[in-house]
Amino acid sequence: MTIQQMEYIVAVNKYRHFVTASEKCGVTQPTLSTMIQKLEEELDIKIFDRTKHPVEPTEMGLRIIKQAETSLFEIRKIKEIVESETQSLSGNLQIGIIPTVAPYLVPDFISLFQKNYPSINLSISEMRTGNLIQHLHDGLLDIVIASTPLNQPDFYEIPIYYEHFVIYFAKDNRQKNHIMNVENLLGKNLWVLQEGHCFRNQTFNLCSQNNSYNHIYEAGSIDTLIKIVDKNKGYTLIPELHLPFLTEEQKKNIKPITSPPAVREISIIIRKDYIKERMVNAVAETIKKIIPSSMLDERLKKFSIKL
Repeated sequence: MTIQQMEYIVAVNKYRHFVTASEKCGVTQPTLSTMIQKLEEELDIKIFDRTKHPVEPTEMGLRIIKQAETSLFEIRKIKEIVESETQSLSGNLQIGIIPTVAPYLVPDFISLFQKNYPSINLSISEMRTGNLIQHLHDGLLDIVIASTPLNQPDFYEIPIYYEHFVIYFAKDNRQKNHIMNVENLLGKNLWVLQEGHCFRNQTFNLCSQNNSYNHIYEAGSIDTLIKIVDKNKGYTLIPELHLPFLTEEQKKNIKPITSPPAVREISIIIRKDYIKERMVNAVAETIKKIIPSSMLDERLKKFSIKL
């Protein structure tokens, strides 16, 4: 069994199509098929059931493919170790980030990352969580920065920081209490983000006792939510990193939340077969310079990330 053959059976299992797999591997379809057939003859088993459409691995074939994935992962790690000792950090890096985190990270991240890692071709895409998951799964992104847990078995989630929510009230609705708990919140006065935002889901989890919210308009950004509240009363929830973006007058409309405190976990997310450990640490180290130390995950403060 050769490394090429392992790559070919892994690709066919991923795409469930011989032509697509051959294109992704950079070879012709007959070459890929012949190499897989030779491997099957060598092992004296059928790895794929070609009578099914799309093609499927046999029971034994699936076990072989899983072992091939493990072997390829370890082989790539050897190359990464050598490169870490002999080469500067370089190459392409595609990062995806959720819209409710991007405004607080991306501007500073771009300048710091390009200054410290000039040989890396950086690309950052902002999109909603569902699209990020699909792009990461398809290999279109290397790293995702999003709220976790995602409960995706193919991914590793590396917590970076923890961020509290606060309540933003309209000026005329400022509460007498300095501290609010979930029981004080009225769903019908709540303004929320559009479907597809993880922040929206977190809001509803927090306000799970309320079955209603304002259906007139669902905003696409936190800035829009704040403007809606300012003009139309009610309230919304915003992340604490948004506080510096508020005017001094708007900051008077903020109330902390207790019972329970509302916190979201923001993580670096990678595929389990991603082996560029130094690249992940470069991203983490850059984020650490942007996010206040009090919000960072304690493990990240002390240790580098090991894949």
